[in-house]
Amino acid sequence: MRFFIELSYNGKAYHGWQNQPNAISVQEVLEKGLSTILKSNIAIVGAGRTDAGVHAAQMFAHFDFDSAINSKNLVYKLNSYLPKDIAIHNIFEVNPEAHARFDALSRTYHYKVSISKNVFNYDFAYQVKLPLDVEKMNEACKILFEYKDFQCFSKSNTDVKTYHCDIKEAFWRQDSEGLIFVITANRFLRNMVRAVVGTMVNIGLGKLKPEDLHQIIASKDRGKAGFSVPAHGLYLVEIIYPNTIKN
Repeated sequence: MRFFIELSYNGKAYHGWQNQPNAISVQEVLEKGLSTILKSNIAIVGAGRTDAGVHAAQMFAHFDFDSAINSKNLVYKLNSYLPKDIAIHNIFEVNPEAHARFDALSRTYHYKVSISKNVFNYDFAYQVKLPLDVEKMNEACKILFEYKDFQCFSKSNTDVKTYHCDIKEAFWRQDSEGLIFVITANRFLRNMVRAVVGTMVNIGLGKLKPEDLHQIIASKDRGKAGFSVPAHGLYLVEIIYPNTIKN
């Protein structure tokens, strides 16, 4: 039987989602918790691989187990077992073929930028001290929809077969604490959102023009795009699946 787990985590203490040989990961801690409680060797597959320091307000993973599970009881036991920076919200049975990574229709990330010094959010937002032209940054967002190949925003030496992503939404909005960049796509490349945000910040600072984005994307050269903003401002906030994953 296959089960999906819905969870959230503060990524500050972890070297990303995926298991690492010499560093602690969210996947490792969750697998240990499940294996201990279910008294079986449980392996989990996540919906994606968040980098070191990146947070998730909503993450999904799947695991297989050979008997029925009391979901409410397991959620309670896992939350009691796991550290305070990982929270389990739901566990539910899905079709045996359902896959947390490959069945996801879209993923949405938020990147938080603080535009004033704030002693309470320096661990969870990237502070930009100079004024940003949000109108020009949103102008640049519209250009992203004209392209599919985003190799220029991808980390080098990655093992992907294609750099194509279908971006469904991308925009900047302001809230009481600063700016939030919202981006939704069917998939993302390694380091892509942080590279996009760094390029947008350069546009907001006047170091680049919105129309420069055409040349940057066409170049397929990571060196032409902007810097990667720090991981601590990035949040995976929503993953959408088709209804067909459930029995």
